[in-house]
Amino acid sequence: MDGPRLRAAARSVRDGGLIAYPTEAVYGLGCDPLDERAVRRLLALKRRSIYKGLILIAADFDQLEPFLQPLTVSERERLAATWPGPHTWVIPARTSTPRWLRGRHDTLAVRVTAHPLAAALCRVCGHPLVSTSANLSGRPSARTALAVRRQLGRALDYLLAGPTGGAAKPTEIRDLRSGRSFRGG
Repeated sequence: MDGPRLRAAARSVRDGGLIAYPTEAVYGLGCDPLDERAVRRLLALKRRSIYKGLILIAADFDQLEPFLQPLTVSERERLAATWPGPHTWVIPARTSTPRWLRGRHDTLAVRVTAHPLAAALCRVCGHPLVSTSANLSGRPSARTALAVRRQLGRALDYLLAGPTGGAAKPTEIRDLRSGRSFRGG
């Protein structure tokens, strides 16, 4: 991993910036999940409703745990069988988890990413990142740094360029408690 670029991206996140970075299938658009101003800026850029909720990606489960209700042993085992990997799970959120992340839900969508650059970025930041596709609503998801620049241009504070993980479609999203699939699967 490129240390100087990761540190620059993390510094941008720490300073309230919006960054783009490669994930398993497409480029992600992210920020510090606890920085309400940055999250609202991201939502405005994407033209995405705050009521929909967002996904958090992390380097490991420990980074996500403060946002989530305690899990049973079997729930932890189910997660461990799919992570790190291209599986996003919707899990009951702690009441302290900000509404700007949960939207109108009492759950939060989370993933321990398998993408080495995205995971390294989360480790350097020391916390999870908001992760939504780096494109304007209704436009195709960006799979290259150039496509990100064309759609989001100067609205970004930092672009961490690198190859995506090569997945053909965005990650599956599944409810941990019911097993219901929201996307993919």
